Amino acid sequence: MPQRIWMIMWKEFIQIMRDARMLVVVIALPVLMLVLYGYAINFDVKHLPLAIYDQDRSQASRALISAFAQSEYFTMVAWLHNNPQVTQALDRGQAKVVLVIPTTYSADLAAGQTTAVQVLVDGSDATTASTAIGYAQAMVQQHSAQIAVQALQGAGVNTSGVSLPVDNRVRYWYNPELKSTNFIIPGLIAVILMMLATLLTSMTVVRERERGTIESLIVSPVMPVELMLGKLIPYVLIAFFDVMLVMVASVLLFHIPLVGSPVLVLALSGIFLTAALGIGLLISTVATSQQFAMTVAVMATQLPSVLMSGFLFPINSMPPKVQLLTLLIPATHFIKILRAVFLKGSGFADLWQPTLFLLLIGGVMLGLSALRFKKKV
Repeated sequence: MPQRIWMIMWKEFIQIMRDARMLVVVIALPVLMLVLYGYAINFDVKHLPLAIYDQDRSQASRALISAFAQSEYFTMVAWLHNNPQVTQALDRGQAKVVLVIPTTYSADLAAGQTTAVQVLVDGSDATTASTAIGYAQAMVQQHSAQIAVQALQGAGVNTSGVSLPVDNRVRYWYNPELKSTNFIIPGLIAVILMMLATLLTSMTVVRERERGTIESLIVSPVMPVELMLGKLIPYVLIAFFDVMLVMVASVLLFHIPLVGSPVLVLALSGIFLTAALGIGLLISTVATSQQFAMTVAVMATQLPSVLMSGFLFPINSMPPKVQLLTLLIPATHFIKILRAVFLKGSGFADLWQPTLFLLLIGGVMLGLSALRFKKKV
C-alpha cells in the first residue's frame, strides 16, 4: 500500500512540475493576497472628516472645537454657516461628522447651566457611525470634565486632592494597542489558505478524466483510498510551504506578534490543510470539468470562509442554526487556532476542540472522496 501511494504521489508531482506557471501562482498568490487584503482591511477608524457649525463663536466654543481638532480621530474639513450647509456636507459626503454648537453655549456655561451641543453623524456606514459617536461622546465628556474642574477652581475650591470614588482601570490583554491588524491577519491567513487549498485539489481527478488518463488509474491495482491519499499529500506539502511563507510575511510586513509556538502552528496547519484539500478532492470527484470544479470550489469556500467563519463577524451574533453551519467550515476552527497561538500563546491543551473538528472534517472529506471515486469508466 505505501508503495502504491508513493507512485501516485510521484505522478502528481510530475504533473505539478510540468505546469510551472501554476506552480508560481500557487507560491506567489498567498503572499500577494495577504499583502493586498492585509493593508486594505482595517477596522481602525481615525481622521474622520469633521465639519463645524459654530453659532456661538465665542472663546468657550473655540476651546471645544480645539479639543476635537487636536484629536487624531477627527480632521476638520469645513466651517459651516447655516443649516442648509450642514445638510449638504452630509449629503455630499464632505463630512462624516458635523459638530453644531448653539448660540447660547458660552452664556449657559457662564451661568452654570447645562448646555447641549449637537453631533450629527452620517449613519450610512453603521460601523463608522457607531465608532464616531463613541469618539465624539468621549471628547465632549472629557471637555465637560475640564470645564467643571475650572469652574470649581474659579470658585476657590482646591481640586488637587479631589478624586472620583471609583477608579476604573482598564487593561487590554493579548492586543493592548487594540490594533485591528493583529485581529485581521491571522484570520486572513486561514481564509487565503482555505480558498487556495480547495482550489488546488478541486481539479485533480477531473483533470485525469479530461486528459484521458483516468482509464489507466481504473485498471491499476490502486485502491480509491490510496489514490485519494496519493493525490492529497503532494498538495499538502505545497500548501505547507505556503503556510510558512504567509507566517513569515505576517510577522515581517505587519509585525503580528507570534507569541505561541511556530511548531504548533505548522502541526495544526497540516490537519487544517488535510480538511481543506479534502473538500477540493470531493469536488473533483463530482465535477465534470475543470472549469466547473473551479467554480464550485470558489463558491464553496470564498463566501463561507469570509462571512461565516468568524473572520469578520462574530459567530455568537449569528442565528443558532447558522452557528451550527459554521462548524462545518474548516476555516472557522483554524481561525480560532491561529488567533489563539499568535496573540495569546495558547498551547495544544487549549486548542484540542477546534483540532478535533478539523480531524473529523478531514476524515469525512477523504472518506467521501474515496467512496465517490468509482473504478469504472
